[in-house]
Amino acid sequence: MGKYKPRASTEEKRREILLVASDVFGKKGTSNATLEEIADRVGMTRAGVLHHFKSKRALLLEVIKFRDVHDLENLEGKRMPRGADLFRHLIDTVKTNVERPGIVQTFVTLSSESVTDNNPGREDFANRYDALRGEITDALIDIAKERKATINIAEAERASSAIIGLLDGVQLQWLLEPDKVDLVKSSEYGVRKIVASVFSAAPNEEYF
Repeated sequence: MGKYKPRASTEEKRREILLVASDVFGKKGTSNATLEEIADRVGMTRAGVLHHFKSKRALLLEVIKFRDVHDLENLEGKRMPRGADLFRHLIDTVKTNVERPGIVQTFVTLSSESVTDNNPGREDFANRYDALRGEITDALIDIAKERKATINIAEAERASSAIIGLLDGVQLQWLLEPDKVDLVKSSEYGVRKIVASVFSAAPNEEYF
């Protein structure tokens, strides 16, 4: 008799689906990727995938959340780093995104659509941006404390919004014209300039 193979738990199966979906969406984008292909790769039917994720759109939203968590898995504490390390992490994420344009396309599409009335992703994206603004602001405060530098909290908060806007805007341009826009260099240039601008006493100094 063959060995009994226990069924994967619901959480394990969801993670397997998300890993495969991240790869499929990353390579093919939202329009060309199908639930059938994802289901086939995890040894399920389309209905089986829909049992875990009620629709393709719901799966797309979960892939975005999963991407954020997955990007932190190799970091200490599996959470966003503090201080200058946070900005290094942001740039490392940009470098990773070059290899997964479909995931970037998914993020851009869903985040843009989230501003429409009654969009199911609106709250998720609003919470995501709110949390990220807070983390970036805290990182700027950490740098100020480490360097014993003066910092204006209101400016740090505005800089946090500007950094997020910069990163999202550059990746949109890159998706439209990848041969003309250098995603990594443009993103890093902008983030460095914004971070330095918060510390007016030494605007040309490097902070990460």
